[in-house]
Amino acid sequence: MKHLLTLLLLGVAALATAQQKQIPFNGELLDLNDKPIRTARVYVENEKDYALSDRQGRFGLSNVGPNDTLKIVVKKHLYTVPVEGKRSIRIHLIEESSQIQAEEVPEFMSIGYGFVSRRERTNASNYISGEELRRSGYVNILEALQGRVPGLDIMGSHGDMQMTMRGTRTIKGDSTPIFVVDGVVVPTFDGLNINDVDYVEVMKEASIYGSQGANGAILVHTKMAR
Repeated sequence: MKHLLTLLLLGVAALATAQQKQIPFNGELLDLNDKPIRTARVYVENEKDYALSDRQGRFGLSNVGPNDTLKIVVKKHLYTVPVEGKRSIRIHLIEESSQIQAEEVPEFMSIGYGFVSRRERTNASNYISGEELRRSGYVNILEALQGRVPGLDIMGSHGDMQMTMRGTRTIKGDSTPIFVVDGVVVPTFDGLNINDVDYVEVMKEASIYGSQGANGAILVHTKMAR
């Protein structure tokens, strides 16, 4: 009985933690002159589970706990910012001295998921490293993906390739997932050097990209965006 009670208490604690992790956490990154810091990578634990700051320097996450530490990568420099119970944050980064000024911003709390970046991985995805793709021997990224993602069917050869993502719903009869490079939707991966690829994500459900993502998305992350 005592053992059962302990298990129940642990389950309640785990559920509370999971619910807490789903609370939106909005933030803003600025330099010393209050200018927005764009395309900074912000994450908590897993560097592959991150958000990018937008043109206003704003970012959003939904996996931040009161005792967590934010990791912020700007131009390959890593900053760490303890959350210390904050539910939103404005951060000034002083690159010359690596100093940080952080304050809570109450008005950000009422925005909910307004700042949550579509780069945050809110849906299950398949992850393939650039090294794995290069070991395939192909120079074309889509050809290198063949057989490496469950549910992704790629037919044809370079220049005449068709693909479908099993389990997705089509719009306007088109079953092709969208292509994204470092957060920018592109018409094709042609011209992208496979040696520049850091890793690739394949999302079967990509509604965070609107109707374009109804058939899923293939996201290429390059080494330049680290």
